[in-house]
Amino acid sequence: MQLVRQKDQMMAKGAHRSRRTLGAALAVAALASTATACAGSAEPERGAPAPAAGQKAQGAAGALDAYIEKVRAQRAARVLAAKKWGLAKPPLDAPAPPAVKPKITTRKGFETDGEDMPPVFTTVPTKQKVVFLTIDDGAEKDPRLITMMKELRIPYSAFLSDYVVKDDYGYFKKMQTSQESGISLHNHTLNHRYLPGLSYSGQKREICGMQDVIEKQFGKRPPLFRPPYGNYNEDTLRAAKSCGVKAVPLWAAEAFPDHMEWREWDRDLHPGDIVLTHFRGKEDWKGTMPDMIRRVMNVITSKGYAVAKLEDYV
Repeated sequence: MQLVRQKDQMMAKGAHRSRRTLGAALAVAALASTATACAGSAEPERGAPAPAAGQKAQGAAGALDAYIEKVRAQRAARVLAAKKWGLAKPPLDAPAPPAVKPKITTRKGFETDGEDMPPVFTTVPTKQKVVFLTIDDGAEKDPRLITMMKELRIPYSAFLSDYVVKDDYGYFKKMQTSQESGISLHNHTLNHRYLPGLSYSGQKREICGMQDVIEKQFGKRPPLFRPPYGNYNEDTLRAAKSCGVKAVPLWAAEAFPDHMEWREWDRDLHPGDIVLTHFRGKEDWKGTMPDMIRRVMNVITSKGYAVAKLEDYV
């Protein structure tokens, strides 16, 4: 009888230890799952044998440790880059983009009479404290801009005009692949003409012609288009739609090396605002491209915003 009791006690202790081991494994696996969701992960190869519970726990813990170390290293590098480039504070990390992109509609007052046109907007609908940085035309080709944005890990979208980029497509090819997530290149027409002053066919040549150039030079037909000066009419949107444009982002604020300009009455940033600037140098404004980035990032960071990738939301 005594032997039976001892055996029962030993079995109970073994079960208790098993539950604690399983609980620890599940806890680590849950943490690793969260880290993987933030960092992005590949699906396991189909048909591969499933690892044992202990191996899962060890693998999950290792993945979590590697992810944490990667984040720490990136943040440390960003701090050093901010000091190198003269920023008041390191840029804030953007939150994970939404699993489902928000529905974009034309801003009130920006509509045309046409139906089912690409939406025209200045702000992306989101509650996240993020803004989007966009750079127009391509006249200034400062290699320091590419280096600065890579080291600071700031995403941005370039809207290119062929008449100023065709002398050095290579600069923008380098820009396109300069960051891990890729820099997107979009349409700003062939010759930066005032589009409402052109016929429908003239507008179509300007817009669709630039679609062709970007596809040929950079490998992808862009889904986004910005009309020069922000001016457009119904023909503009019809022409853009005809050659694959999905949306027309304008801007809520504009950045210069020495000041900011604002569309909204409160002269402030708002969640989802699109910030415009240009490829310019000292010949055109009071500073360089790095001067402008320093200025705009000091404003964005001081207001508690991070810069996110526009294409993750639109």
